[in-house]
Amino acid sequence: MATIEAEARSIDNGNGHRLASCWYHPAGAPRGAVLIAPAMGVKQRFYANFASWLAERGFLVVTFDYLGMGQSRQVPLRQLKVDLLDWARHDCSAVLANVAETAGDMPLYWIGHSVGAQILPLVEGHERLTRIITIAAGSGYWRENSPQIRRQAWLLWHGLAPLLTAVAGYFPGDRIGAVGDLPAGVIRQWRRWCLHPEYLVGVEGEPMRRAFAAVQTPLTSLSFTDDEMMSARNTESLHGFYSGAAKQMRRIAPAEVGADRIGHFGFFRNSFAPTLWSNYLLPELSVGGDQAVA
Repeated sequence: MATIEAEARSIDNGNGHRLASCWYHPAGAPRGAVLIAPAMGVKQRFYANFASWLAERGFLVVTFDYLGMGQSRQVPLRQLKVDLLDWARHDCSAVLANVAETAGDMPLYWIGHSVGAQILPLVEGHERLTRIITIAAGSGYWRENSPQIRRQAWLLWHGLAPLLTAVAGYFPGDRIGAVGDLPAGVIRQWRRWCLHPEYLVGVEGEPMRRAFAAVQTPLTSLSFTDDEMMSARNTESLHGFYSGAAKQMRRIAPAEVGADRIGHFGFFRNSFAPTLWSNYLLPELSVGGDQAVA
């Protein structure tokens, strides 16, 4: 893989904070722009090799850290008053506005990993997107989680999360190997979502349902049969909220790409460049490609 340097940029999130972002520039004129919205507790550096690979293929690619995460952690988490809706309305909206301004008339793509696909309807300016690609994304309702983690999810939401957050003033996930450190407002809101059968729509109510229904950008979902977090039902539930968008739903088994495992995070491993990246993702990042069907 050729080396592509990432340009670090600080972005004002419009709510009194600055976010860290990295911009991966192709060698020539970009053929489009790609914004990667991270999963819960995942730092933007996790996507660096994937972003470089896309830049090598002609795309301007931007990654970022949500407020309180990675390089966007400017104060101790216990001092930070932020929740998931803030991440959407302020952080994602600010980064998308910056990328859209740079992209001009170029196609603009949103790659949302897990929670990065869940909060998109609240992002200002999402109408500008050419296509949405969701990766390993679904509802977090715990009773529909994959069997591998359902018991752990019960323990997390009914015991560890409320107790540890109350004691520490934030969720110290790094210490227990669960999700990662998160602001108190984020983990508490996420907990409420995960305990409701309709996840964020059930908790936030009709305004959230209408926000999902208003998204009309074509959407492609890439999910994986061995995802240890998201079951097929989780995936179907979340994407069902996107009732106004034409959708392609692709559920991929590891054997289809000659792998033993993909899981919730594996899509972004370099080893999947010749298969998942080239054969499943790259065709979605094209001007005038096949239109999705509902």
